Amino acid sequence: MAPKREIYMDHAAATPMDSRVLKAMSPYFGKISANASSLHSPGQAAYKAVVFARKSIAAVLNGHPDEIVFTSGGTGSDNLAIRGVLESAVPNLGWDGSTSKPHVITTAIEHHAVLEPLAHLQKIGAIQLTIIQPDKKGLISADEVIKAINPNTVLISVMYANNEIGTIQPIAEIGKGLLKWRKANNSVLPYFHSDACQAAGYLDLNIEKLHVDLMTLNAGKIYGPKGVGLLFVRRGVRLSPVVRGGGQERGIRSGTENVPGIVGMAKALELVQKDKEKESKRLGLLRDRLIDGLLRLPKSRLNGDADKRLPNNVNISFLDIEGEAAMLYLDAKGIACSTGSACASSSLDPSHVILALGMSYEAAHGSLRFTLGKSTTKADVDYVIGAMPAIVEMLRKISPVTLDMKSF
Repeated sequence: MAPKREIYMDHAAATPMDSRVLKAMSPYFGKISANASSLHSPGQAAYKAVVFARKSIAAVLNGHPDEIVFTSGGTGSDNLAIRGVLESAVPNLGWDGSTSKPHVITTAIEHHAVLEPLAHLQKIGAIQLTIIQPDKKGLISADEVIKAINPNTVLISVMYANNEIGTIQPIAEIGKGLLKWRKANNSVLPYFHSDACQAAGYLDLNIEKLHVDLMTLNAGKIYGPKGVGLLFVRRGVRLSPVVRGGGQERGIRSGTENVPGIVGMAKALELVQKDKEKESKRLGLLRDRLIDGLLRLPKSRLNGDADKRLPNNVNISFLDIEGEAAMLYLDAKGIACSTGSACASSSLDPSHVILALGMSYEAAHGSLRFTLGKSTTKADVDYVIGAMPAIVEMLRKISPVTLDMKSF
């Protein structure tokens, strides 16, 4: 019996580690395994590795080493940005009704790591929250974001590129508009945060061009180790610590440094940024080939803008099928994909991102996300295109619903 073909198209959820990253990390699993906060020689060797990684990352971002705060991943960084800014602006979020509540602006298509903490703070009455809706292609209007600012706005959070539909948002345009608003109102607030976890492998991360004050990155999305991330925090930004303890990371995020992970993240970021133009061009061609092939199926639609999207992202909805069922049938053929964010894979509810595009609840259930990566080939794409028609046809035969294109 021939071995099952294995095609991995879920790189937005997690990427395999680059062998060069593992090689850079290896000494810090054994030979240099001391605590980076220790003063003895082994500890200082670990400390120097962290210092070097911080400098390397700062160079990629066009920032300063002291603006890099290492965390446990993208979720930790997003929560630190949100809670850190708000607790600094309003200590302990102890709003007592004597002043106006702090105001936050975000979008309806953010990752749950942004939306959930903000929803919680709104629920307990600690903040006012404005949620900007995307257009039908998943794009956010920079003008709408700027118009939503009021004198009590302390934070704006807009992701650089969406993890589900791949749309690239006008971060630099929002940043420029915010700079003008601050100047006109003689204010250092609001701060501007962007979750750039999905963008890091393909887009420019120059913080001076993007005009962000805080930016989230995750090593596990760029062929680095899982469980490590960072938050860029521009000099002058006031941030209250969320994790307190030993005072690591300038007291902003306490905890023994994950030296192998930090070293791995620096190497991974260096490599993907170095190769981003060449790899983006290669993947963009494969992405378009996959989109064209899948859209030949009747009653299908591409989710997200066709042009302003990541080069590795394909998200398509098929009417009259269950995305979860299609994903499992694809898995049986050796194809790994997803129905949306991996962080919400345990939920049977349709994607909040797809629903925000104006799609019906029933139609949103038929969405599949294919995210390509370094290992993806033309043969892989053609195999997926060849596998989908029979799966869609079979699922539609047993479907209890028959929708028309108006459902999109």
